[in-house]
Amino acid sequence: MSQPSEPTQTDSYRPQGHYDAAEAPIQQPKLGFVGYLRFFWRQLTSMRTALFLLLLLAIAAIPGSLVPQVSSDPNGVIQYKANNPELAPILDKLQVFTTYSSVWFSAIYLLLFVSLIGCVIPRTKHHFDALRARPPKTPARLQRLEGFTTRSAAGDPATAVETARALLKRAGYRTEVYDDSVSAERGYLRETGNLVFHTALIGVLVAVGIGGGFGYTGQRVVVEGYAMTNTLASYDSFNPGRFFTDSALVPYSIAVDSFVPTYETTNIAAFGQPIDYVANVRTTLRGGDPQDATIKVNEPLHIGDTQVYLLGNGYAPVLTIKDPDGNIVFSQPTACLPQDANLTSNCIIKLPDGLAEQVGMIGFFYPSAVPLADGTLMSNFPDTINPVISLNMYTGDLGLDNGVGSNAYALSLDNLTQIAGAASATPAIKLSPGESADLPDGLGTIEFTSVPRFVSLDVHHDPAQTWVLLFAVLVVAGLVTSLFIPRRRVWVKVASSADGVLELEYAGLARGDDPGLDAAVAELADRHLDQLAPKVEP
Repeated sequence: MSQPSEPTQTDSYRPQGHYDAAEAPIQQPKLGFVGYLRFFWRQLTSMRTALFLLLLLAIAAIPGSLVPQVSSDPNGVIQYKANNPELAPILDKLQVFTTYSSVWFSAIYLLLFVSLIGCVIPRTKHHFDALRARPPKTPARLQRLEGFTTRSAAGDPATAVETARALLKRAGYRTEVYDDSVSAERGYLRETGNLVFHTALIGVLVAVGIGGGFGYTGQRVVVEGYAMTNTLASYDSFNPGRFFTDSALVPYSIAVDSFVPTYETTNIAAFGQPIDYVANVRTTLRGGDPQDATIKVNEPLHIGDTQVYLLGNGYAPVLTIKDPDGNIVFSQPTACLPQDANLTSNCIIKLPDGLAEQVGMIGFFYPSAVPLADGTLMSNFPDTINPVISLNMYTGDLGLDNGVGSNAYALSLDNLTQIAGAASATPAIKLSPGESADLPDGLGTIEFTSVPRFVSLDVHHDPAQTWVLLFAVLVVAGLVTSLFIPRRRVWVKVASSADGVLELEYAGLARGDDPGLDAAVAELADRHLDQLAPKVEP
């Protein structure tokens, strides 16, 4: 192998003893296990990775807004699965119905949490060190910097330096005098705002995690004239946090006195559209007096450290079913799930006992029923102008005797035989309020008693929501601060000439884009010159 050639003495850019090893192979360093760990940690804790994970978290949250969630709308999940029997199992396997507690969302959440902490801690230490450090020494050649300008004035160099220092001090700069020059810097609040922004993001993540761990959400369908209590047994569905205990349930009750909807009736283009929903309720805390209150959409009720939201509403027809001897077997409101904007609804009634056979019914309720050409019914308005309920009736095994829970809003027809409806010799039972009819096969009678409304209430308890609000405000404040406060350095150098005239040099340097730097340096030069007299034209 030939020896590398020695550098020529004419190459002024290479130090003595330098030689090119062009023929030698490049030797990459071996990282090893610890080295790779350090490499991946640096990648994870880089600001680029943190921003990418933040964007990925926002994207991952999109399915939670497109698909009903078990935690907030369990009835909507049931209806979605019924309407999408092929897609629902795939989404369920991917944990889309529990997006915010899914494995993939939690993984992104935790990685973002670790990444932000790894970014903020070293930057905070570096920022504190920079705050304690003196402004840097004045560069030898200010003409290489931005906004460079010169002025001439008569006077004492020390006075000129002190005047410049005072001007910069009043303008909010940190100053340091180096012989015949002043070095000044400001804008560290920009980095402070940046750190506040990222620290507040961590605070939001922590607060949301704590709130999710110690909080709870519960849903309950309450019919007019009925009440719910804040106990586990009272909820239709309940989603506690990981650290939830029964002691978090503040004892209170909410009785729904009435539900008053308002629909559009004057504008034909929007006829039947809801304008307002108002649930008039009566609340009672343990040991307190009843209080009247209202719950509206986006106007929740605040009671006992919880917020009670109005999620939905519908009709709950009261049907009274009697056996052949006249004994009441069933008499209670049954919530019907709305199927369209005009509140065409369906409901399920299951009668495992009391009649000669187990009976199941599928009801179709029409608030404002109008007949179609084929004899079927439809509703053309959401209010009860002409309420009618149509019932298909089945007998057989309801599947309630095996000890396994079943969906109250679904009826399995596998072991049932239709005895009233389109698939049987007896037509479906159609009733208006106050009407009654005989059940097929002499099973008894049924009466349509009344049509109260129901409301779907969502009770939400989050002990960390105040902290989330505080950190959210800090996020905005830190972001605004980091965007609008410039980080800059300014220098003023004073030089004496032989004829006693002071040559003043001004320049600045910005960290990042600072379109106002040139104007700021020129303004400083003019103000400095105004305070030095007498003035001498350059």
